[in-house]
Amino acid sequence: MPVGKVKWFEPTKGFGYITGEDRQDVFVHASVLPEGVKTLRPGTKVDYSFAEGRRGPQVLSLTILSEPAEHKSARRKPEEMVPLVEDLIKLLDASSDPLRRGRYPENGRKIAKLLRALAREFDA
Repeated sequence: MPVGKVKWFEPTKGFGYITGEDRQDVFVHASVLPEGVKTLRPGTKVDYSFAEGRRGPQVLSLTILSEPAEHKSARRKPEEMVPLVEDLIKLLDASSDPLRRGRYPENGRKIAKLLRALAREFDA
């Protein structure tokens, strides 16, 4: 089975691409992820099998070999995080009104993206 790295994966859309050692991009759908895995991070090393589909090569099965290393030096300084956290708090506060009215905020995807980015900073 070939080995490759995750080029990108969008969990909300449920798909992404793996770049193999031969530099060929292969489509990967969320349905082939191992049990309990919801997303793949770029740079994750994987072992996979694929077949030629109507739109090109597509992953049939996948095994995660290793996660990309986190670089602690890339973490922002705490003082730099203060304005980001405060802006996110304001954004979340503004989103509570539509939620009380039974609707999700129009910028919900943007909020989710910002929350994931902030979580990565805290987790690094």
